[in-house]
Amino acid sequence: MDFYKRVETKYKEILTSYIQQQTEQPLYLSEKLSKELLEHHVSPEEVISVHRNMLREIMDVPDEIYTSFDILLEIMMSYGLAYREHQSLRNKQMELRMELEIGAKVQKTLLGTKIPKLDFLDIGAISVPAKIMNGDYYHFVTDSRQSLKVAIADIIGKGIPAALCMSMIKFAMDSLKCSSDETPNVVLENINRIIEQNLEQGMFITMFYGSYNPSEHHFQYASAGHEPGFFYNCKLDEFSDLDTKGLILGVDKNVTYPMYEKNLEVGDMIVLLSDGVTETRINNGFLEREMISKYIKKYIHLSAQEIVNNIYKELERLQEFKLRDDFTLIILRRKV
Repeated sequence: MDFYKRVETKYKEILTSYIQQQTEQPLYLSEKLSKELLEHHVSPEEVISVHRNMLREIMDVPDEIYTSFDILLEIMMSYGLAYREHQSLRNKQMELRMELEIGAKVQKTLLGTKIPKLDFLDIGAISVPAKIMNGDYYHFVTDSRQSLKVAIADIIGKGIPAALCMSMIKFAMDSLKCSSDETPNVVLENINRIIEQNLEQGMFITMFYGSYNPSEHHFQYASAGHEPGFFYNCKLDEFSDLDTKGLILGVDKNVTYPMYEKNLEVGDMIVLLSDGVTETRINNGFLEREMISKYIKKYIHLSAQEIVNNIYKELERLQEFKLRDDFTLIILRRKV
């Protein structure tokens, strides 16, 4: 007995039993049959055709009712096609999401960096993607002299292309093997040459690169169009913007970058961020930079990591827990 003949026989038994007894048992058997039909990819219109034919075999059905099934068959044929297309797209979407989640894990592994534990600096960092893949990148490196190098970059864009560009930044930094002798502006100029040769047209990268000297407690930095950070003067209890000028990466391979410097006293802070922080939407506008400094002051008695974590939670609530852009915030605070 072939599959369809067996289905008709079983369907007829279930239908007869339910019409005569109207108990739960036929309904239970019909549920089991529906799973079998799904496994064999039987369409909804085929099920209706079986129902119509078996109904006529077990009882007298008026011609008008029997004919009315033609309308139902036509409807279910269109519905079945649309449903199968929907299921196909849904399955592809699930496969794509799984691939993206795997890609995000690989990205996190490849681009991951450990926050250094240093006697002279309290460091906090948080980076949260708006989507599955992160378009922000940050990195810490310490050399033999305990000098700290810190980089933060942002792709103007989101999704997979941005994530791939972040891998390019990591490759550029690894290939340069930035030594302690290279000043931040020179590092950016070298990275810019690599990016300019490989970046797709229409994509842009901003980047901030800094170096902290523990013997003199000064912070040298340069910026390629990146969101300006903050400097916190502990003695005056005041925030000021970090002066930055510089063209974004990948536009002109011959561009040069100016270098800046800040001396840090005990308690002073360097605050670095991506535009996902300053572009937090509140009401009908964006978060003012002044509000960010107020949030930092609110939690200034905590460790640097607790400060960035709490600020993220505050801004997440302001956006009703829907990030519109990748969020990265870093704090460097001199301890001794």
